[in-house]
Amino acid sequence: QVQLVESGGGSVQAGGSLKLSCAASGRTFSTYAMGWFRQVPGKEREFVAAVSNLGYSTYYADSVKGRFIVSRDNAKNAVYLQMNSLKPEDTAVYYCARSVGVIVGRRVSEYDYWGQGTQVTVSS
Repeated sequence: QVQLVESGGGSVQAGGSLKLSCAASGRTFSTYAMGWFRQVPGKEREFVAAVSNLGYSTYYADSVKGRFIVSRDNAKNAVYLQMNSLKPEDTAVYYCARSVGVIVGRRVSEYDYWGQGTQVTVSS
């Protein structure tokens, strides 16, 4: 059983920064791509960023490109999301997720394990 636990959420003013962390259980962490998604009430969960299994490739939604950085540390079974220049529209619950394999996807259906989520609130 794989468990993903996010941390680092909170409240910040527009223009500020937060760094989310996701700790994963299991011995095969480095064989899976990892992703970050976010969701606001009444809307579908949306892709934010993803990183390949060894960390060499990263992918971003257009809305966060240039402001967010995704990374991972396979020795620590962890994935991170550094969020800079935050905007009120970044307010959401953020989830980390494990891909079904090495393929880095942007769709919810391409991820099989999810964390419980962490709230990020950006005030103007």
